[in-house]
Amino acid sequence: MNKDWVKVFIAAFFEVFWVIGLKHANSIWEWTGTVIAIIISFYLMIMAGRKLPVGTVYAVFVGLGTAGTVFSDIVIFGEPFKVAKIILILILLAGVIGLKLVTDDNVKEGDKT
Repeated sequence: MNKDWVKVFIAAFFEVFWVIGLKHANSIWEWTGTVIAIIISFYLMIMAGRKLPVGTVYAVFVGLGTAGTVFSDIVIFGEPFKVAKIILILILLAGVIGLKLVTDDNVKEGDKT
């Protein structure tokens, strides 16, 4: 895995924080942390998209962010555990992993292939 994919995974990690922040932030410091997480998340995603196919980057970013947010809701915020929800998230992650596996990591900036 190259450094651009690591950027996507870190961006998705920060996405979980800003999504949680949008719902739960109540103070100026919490909102500041949310905004910082948004900036870091989108910056890393944009930087990765310069070297990797943008559609795949976005799909992986959103898929991992969604899975992380659902997991956080269950573990941290007491959202009810539903088997159907977990199965659907696993299907989503299988698609994300599949996209990652079939994507050529050697795409260069400005390359139209």
